[in-house]
Amino acid sequence: MDEFAIAGLVSRTPASRTRLSEELGGYPTFSSYEEALSVTRPEIVSINTYPDTHAAYVHLALDAGCHVFVEKPLANTVAEAQALVDKAKAADRKMVIGYILRVHPAWKQFIAIAQTLGKPLVMRMNLNQQSSGAQWQTHKHLMASMSPIVDCGVHYVDVMCQMTRSRPIAVSGIGARLSDEIAADQFNYGQLQVTFEDGSVGWYEAGWGPMMSETATFIKDVVGPAGSVSIADEVKGQTDDIEGHTQTGGLKVHHSSRGADGLFNRPDELLDMSDEPDHDELCRLEQEYLLKAIQDDLDLSDHMQDAVSSLQIVLAADQAAREQRTIRL
Repeated sequence: MDEFAIAGLVSRTPASRTRLSEELGGYPTFSSYEEALSVTRPEIVSINTYPDTHAAYVHLALDAGCHVFVEKPLANTVAEAQALVDKAKAADRKMVIGYILRVHPAWKQFIAIAQTLGKPLVMRMNLNQQSSGAQWQTHKHLMASMSPIVDCGVHYVDVMCQMTRSRPIAVSGIGARLSDEIAADQFNYGQLQVTFEDGSVGWYEAGWGPMMSETATFIKDVVGPAGSVSIADEVKGQTDDIEGHTQTGGLKVHHSSRGADGLFNRPDELLDMSDEPDHDELCRLEQEYLLKAIQDDLDLSDHMQDAVSSLQIVLAADQAAREQRTIRL
């Protein structure tokens, strides 16, 4: 993007630094994040690392006077996340968290339609990923920081919070360890259930690994008194492809209204989303939002606080699964 000029690239792995620099056209590379901040003195830092490093890297960026883009989740604990939000506000720096579905046209419409269905809502979502090879290695690295229902769940719980705009009051969870290749205290499958103050309920399911079924890899469905909306025509057989995580195909809208004969009087609608942006374009939309936030001095208070709230819910779900109980928020 013309509005940005890359000052430097940081990666712990020499091969990654070299490859990335070459792919982008040749930029200074660093093995030390602290050295890169000191030498390049950037205005913005983009943090795209494993979740257990996010909080420390954001703190250092804010200390250096930088605006921040950081991938989700913001931190490993609610306290860390809230401290970062407070620090960004105090420093008058913009901090955008990588909730990519917030810039996705089809998902924005999905949320808007869900908000017309009345209350309470029933929200059903999942993203199971059958992985092997390098992707399974990545999933195992991620699980050293957090479980799938935390790492992936923050996206979809954030969507639920936008749909209901109601306070979550209770969270339950279940988890299972399906591989001896992960630590004894890790789950590579989990499901959370959340209850909202307005009576709405939602569940989210996520599983990673070579054993996962592809039969139900993609469910995104919302039901309310006035009907339902679902993301339809999901991409089949692409669980190892990053594009498959965000593509929708279309939205199916069902109306519950009936005539005097008791039969449905409005046909279902299928909204075509075939021209939706691909993953690279969605990433661009995120960076355009960051740019607008800086140039137009947008108030990101709700954006940042929503990131804390969604993290609170998924961490409570992970705790609920481990302690086999429901947690009141």
